[in-house]
Amino acid sequence: MARDTTIEIAEEDLPLLARAQDLTGGTPATAISEALRRYVEAEEGRRQGYDEIVIQAAGDERRFSGVLLGEWGRTSRSGRVETFRVYRSGEGTFVLHVDRSPDWVSGSEPGDRATTWLGHLGLGERSWSRVPGEATVEAVGTIEELRGKIPGEFHDRIARIAERPALEDLDL
Repeated sequence: MARDTTIEIAEEDLPLLARAQDLTGGTPATAISEALRRYVEAEEGRRQGYDEIVIQAAGDERRFSGVLLGEWGRTSRSGRVETFRVYRSGEGTFVLHVDRSPDWVSGSEPGDRATTWLGHLGLGERSWSRVPGEATVEAVGTIEELRGKIPGEFHDRIARIAERPALEDLDL
């Protein structure tokens, strides 16, 4: 049921309202409603102990209210770094963010040490390769669904932490 409500906007804020209207592609009421919805979601999450999380993945930003449960990193022999982050969202789902650095390999054929050293000295051929990094985000309903997607020891730690509330009120 829609109700007509009058909202006063300060003269200096009218350009801001016009820009918000352009961004939503609707009326001033659409822009105000969307802003109020985002404010209420963020504030309710904050009061429950959640932060606004912004993750970069696949060239996009993903935003949600959540709390970081843990982070795990490892490095391969080639020097590629993998970072696993698990969040609990305000909605109760678990968000997995995996960030892999670019993979860089320098040298000649694997195991061909003589050619590699000659290349380093400028006396022979030298080759290299680079694979771009990548980041992914996946939401799952339960901690058990993370099994196999993150290192086993990390999963065990996250499973223990996940049972704790995001915010605990102490009666002191």
